[in-house]
Amino acid sequence: MKNSNAHNQRIAKMTFASVYPMYLEKVEKKGRTKEELHKVIEWLTNFDHEKLQELIRQNVTFETFFQHASLNPNVHLITGVICGYRVEEIEDPLTQQVRYLDKLVDELAKGRKMEKILRGS
Repeated sequence: MKNSNAHNQRIAKMTFASVYPMYLEKVEKKGRTKEELHKVIEWLTNFDHEKLQELIRQNVTFETFFQHASLNPNVHLITGVICGYRVEEIEDPLTQQVRYLDKLVDELAKGRKMEKILRGS
């Protein structure tokens, strides 16, 4: 699926620190925990709690955030629709990575079991 270049650039320049509180609020409102959110982020990016906090303090963009990430080898197992886009069809790699994160957070908030969210890991 094609997104406009302007859309992709807007996502790239957004800071992770500005979106993280929304992720946290979304999952906590549905009875999930900050620890579970961090576990999901760690599964996707390989960032431990300390590294995640450092990136938040540095106010990095999503572009920088994912440049530092080591994506899980099972990331290709993340499929489905998020924000109106089928994640497996998004052509821009960075936009796809951000939508992978959005999809995992959404699954956590919807009460999906952790082993399913983490794709059996």
